[in-house]
Amino acid sequence: MKMNLLGVINLIHENDELEHLTQSRCLATVPFGARYRLIDFVLSSMVNSGISKVGVFAHKKYRSLMDHMGNGKNWDLQQHRHSGLFILPPATDDIQELSRGDLYHFYQHRDFFNRSPHDYVVITRSYMVCNIDFDAVLRFHQQKGADITVVCKQHDQPLPGKARKVRMDGDGRINAMQDHYGRMISDVSSMEMYVMRRDKLMELVETSLAQGQDHLVRHAIFSRLDELNVYGYCYDGYLGVVNTLSSFYTHNRNLLRSDVWRELFFQPGPIFTKVKDEPPARYEAGSKVTGSLVANGCRIEGTVVNSILFRGVHVERGAVVKDSIVMQNGRIGRDSCVHNSILDKDVCVEAGRDIRGVGTSPFVAGKKKII
Repeated sequence: MKMNLLGVINLIHENDELEHLTQSRCLATVPFGARYRLIDFVLSSMVNSGISKVGVFAHKKYRSLMDHMGNGKNWDLQQHRHSGLFILPPATDDIQELSRGDLYHFYQHRDFFNRSPHDYVVITRSYMVCNIDFDAVLRFHQQKGADITVVCKQHDQPLPGKARKVRMDGDGRINAMQDHYGRMISDVSSMEMYVMRRDKLMELVETSLAQGQDHLVRHAIFSRLDELNVYGYCYDGYLGVVNTLSSFYTHNRNLLRSDVWRELFFQPGPIFTKVKDEPPARYEAGSKVTGSLVANGCRIEGTVVNSILFRGVHVERGAVVKDSIVMQNGRIGRDSCVHNSILDKDVCVEAGRDIRGVGTSPFVAGKKKII
């Protein structure tokens, strides 16, 4: 059933500390979980919630985004008059214009909002790995009579990755929010998902820009907490904030836990991604694989332990891959050892090499490296 909710995935000035992994791609298209990209999770959540129109506000390095998303058919979002997937790049390539905040870019594409028949809009980031029902968030928003609803996560331990902390009163109203990623003491973090009426968003865009302010959270929400009814919706499912190398490594390896895998990929709906027709993984005689996630198209001749292998990875005879992440079309040479490492697409490890991370810091190799 289609919802009265317009989806927006905001890639403008996303917090990105993935170093080599985002040298040639935006954060949204960083590979995750053997065959997915980070953006797949929030996009699939929107589709499963009945959202039929989604705009992706691209910013920089979006060639891989265009390639991955295509026309949206893998998410059943082929474009129609009032539905589909719309990738909205910056209106100009001027450096000064690109450095401006997301409200400026929303204004440049205001026709996308104004021509939509939906009364409500949900604005998200791409690096929140979760499986969420936005229908429940919208119902909460309407019940509270909120101007803005912020999806939040309460946690006992600090979350891997960088997230903005908030404070709420007993009724769930947000009365304090970090301007950025500061030192606020709170066990509640924002998931950077905001639900509001579409006309309220456009009002905030125009009034903020008229005052020389151009950031959605910092200027339109944070500075107006006293005058707006901003409520927090507490999400109780699995959340991975993946915007640092350590959080990328941690949350990928958390997928080796069956409970996390089932919850993240199937509840409340499945996670979709770009379909690639490849043969099943091939395990040669003498190979050994334990506690690992192996995608289609892999060929295993050596040993793989507690690792994640993306499509088309070849582990040659005598090679050992342990506690590592090897992305698409990687090749691990004969009798080599890869331990506690992250290898990007098309990385080739030559025969007899010993590649190891140091302590809690994994070794990272960028795309198409020979090491």
